[in-house]
Parts: sequence; structure tokens; C-alpha cells
Amino acid sequence: MTSEVRYTAQEDDERQILALHEAGDRALMSGDLEVLTQIFADDYVQYNESGKAFTKQDVLNNFRTGAIRYPSIVSTGRGIRVFGDTAVVHGSESDEVEADGKRFSVRYVYLDVLRKRDGKWKLVASQLARRADE
Repeated sequence: MTSEVRYTAQEDDERQILALHEAGDRALMSGDLEVLTQIFADDYVQYNESGKAFTKQDVLNNFRTGAIRYPSIVSTGRGIRVFGDTAVVHGSESDEVEADGKRFSVRYVYLDVLRKRDGKWKLVASQLARRADE
């Protein structure tokens, strides 16, 4: 006899969003532009810790040209809140980053906004910040 686990719609959405973030971390580390193209909505915008805005194309071009690389991304916390077809993910991570020919460690906190479009979750906005204890 097989026991089937059933999830509520909210639990299923949370599992999909968690899987999307985990796939995104792997794609960022490997520079997998095909996966990143699927994860980011066409109207995606990211604000870095300095307040500079990057579009989906900006982010993809930075990986395409090698301007930035993430040899390591380690999630140190993640919370998911779902509000119908919109979700907010807040978390923290410790990264190894290569940019401008230099490699350095950085710890971020972030806030991501996702929308469910045509049955699939897409990342529509992100805000990064340096941890206050840095």
C-alpha cells in the first residue's frame, strides 16, 4: 500500500517557489542562461545593495560576458509567503562572487517578489542588501 502525500494549494505553491529558488541558485553558480531566462520574468528588475537597477537582460548579459560569476551560493535562511498569484520571499545567503577580476565573499539579505503567470511562478523583482552586521 502506497501512502500518497497531499498538499494544500498554498503548500504546493511554496514547494514550487522553493524549487525555483534552488534551481536559480544552481543556475547562477553554473551560469546556465537557459534556466535563468525561464526563472526571470521578462519585466524583471533587480536593485543591488547600492540601489542600482538591473533588468532581466542586464543580469543575463552580465553572465553572458563573464562580468560576474557566483562560484558559491549558500542559502542561510529563506521564508516564503504566498498571497494568491503573488509571493514574497525573504532570505539571506553567503556568496563567493567574482567581479571585475576580483573574488570576494559577501553576505546578503534579499527580498524577491514572484508572480504566477500561466500556471508558473516567475521572479519579477529583487532587492539585495548587505547584512547589517557586515
